[in-house]
Amino acid sequence: MAVLLETTLGDIVIDLYIEERPRCCLNFLKLCKIKYYNYCIFHSVQRNFMVQTGDPTSTGKGGESMFSTLYGDQAKYFEMENSPRIKHKKIGTVSMVNNGSNMHGSQFFFTTAENINYLDGVHTVFGEVSEGMDVLMKVNEAFVDKDNRPYQDIRINHTVILDDPFDDPSGLEVPDRSPEPTKEQLDTGRIGADEEIDDTKGKTMDQVDEMIKSKEAKARAQILEMVGDLPDAEIKPPDDVLFVCKLNPVTTSEDLETIFSRFGTINSCEVIRDQKTGDSLCYAFIEFEKEENCEEAYFKMDNVLIDDRRIHVDFSQSVAKLKQKYNLGNTKAAMDKNRGPGYIVKDRTAKQGNYDLVFDEDEDEPSHKHKKKKEKRNETEESDYRKSKDKHKRKRHRDDSDDEDRYTERRRKEDEMGRDRKKNRDREKDSERDRDRERDRDRGRNREGDRGRDRERERERDRDKRKDRDRDYDRDRGRDKYSSRDRDRKKDYR
Repeated sequence: MAVLLETTLGDIVIDLYIEERPRCCLNFLKLCKIKYYNYCIFHSVQRNFMVQTGDPTSTGKGGESMFSTLYGDQAKYFEMENSPRIKHKKIGTVSMVNNGSNMHGSQFFFTTAENINYLDGVHTVFGEVSEGMDVLMKVNEAFVDKDNRPYQDIRINHTVILDDPFDDPSGLEVPDRSPEPTKEQLDTGRIGADEEIDDTKGKTMDQVDEMIKSKEAKARAQILEMVGDLPDAEIKPPDDVLFVCKLNPVTTSEDLETIFSRFGTINSCEVIRDQKTGDSLCYAFIEFEKEENCEEAYFKMDNVLIDDRRIHVDFSQSVAKLKQKYNLGNTKAAMDKNRGPGYIVKDRTAKQGNYDLVFDEDEDEPSHKHKKKKEKRNETEESDYRKSKDKHKRKRHRDDSDDEDRYTERRRKEDEMGRDRKKNRDREKDSERDRDRERDRDRGRNREGDRGRDRERERERDRDKRKDRDRDYDRDRGRDKYSSRDRDRKKDYR
């Protein structure tokens, strides 16, 4: 048992689980038969998860079962089928959408991922995609907004039942032809399903490059308008002005006007110069009276030798003069708008400012009373003002005197602290000086003691030396004595 869905991206064939899910399959087949799904959009596309459709209102909150057409609103939904349990194991599994109360209407979805176990037992699986898996993947890759709704509509155009084992219930009205879509169905606020969004389709590479350059130029013009360099993004440079560059610094505006005037009347010719030094910047603008003359000069004067320089001629891309005219026109319009009527009759004798009432002498008594009350009130206000002013003066004087006392007290404390710091510094200097003297005295004592010890050592060394000499002398004398005695003995033996 199968159903063919003809979508805007291609055909999808669904095989139905008639034996396992008879009630869901009956509902789905009969809705397809009465063309209920025609022009339904895929209102939710969650990439690599699922794609959902089957809501004629295109909101994701509508859709009714087939039984509502037979039994009314009480049969708007039907209960889900849980037995036998079929899991969302593979891509292309088709399930009825749970409305939150374990009931189903008309909405269904295709899975675009494997092993989505947490959908098992929540939504009823009633079929799988047998053909058109590539079309399902195209739907899966659609560009969507933050609500997972595609920017371009993807619709079910038509449904074809390939095999229907169920008999039509009594009272089911089957149309003899597919109905035309309503205005509400087509008006989704998105890019139409049949609308071409690829601007480069059917165009050559040159045409595509030209289109890209045109878009980039428009984008740059809008940016220049936003920053204030262009008065309007659609403004175009004049066609009767030439841009001449690579000039010799000695070339003047009069020279260029004389050379280019042979092509026609010249409105203006100006060599641009430095504002401070007045030196030539080696380029100029030449404005012709007619565009034909400007074009002729462009073709004939490019790469011409002027004052030993090969000049370059091109059409001007500057809109500086047009910008000045544009700003001037806007300024004049604003001035005219704010100026008001052109002619106003003014009373030159009228006195400007506020006016006081002037009373005649022969006015009645109430007017005099009013005048006296007003004068009395003015005197009272003036006296109150003087009192408040004097009060503020006294308060200001009191505040000033308090500030002066606080300043004097602060200065006195700072002087005392300064004197204390100076005394402390002097004490530290005196103690440091005493320590230096004591240290020098100790060093002198140490040096004298060292000298005495050295002298004592020297005396001891001298005594030792004398003792050694005396000992050596005595030894030598004893040796001579013994030697003379031996000689005398030898003589006696002889």
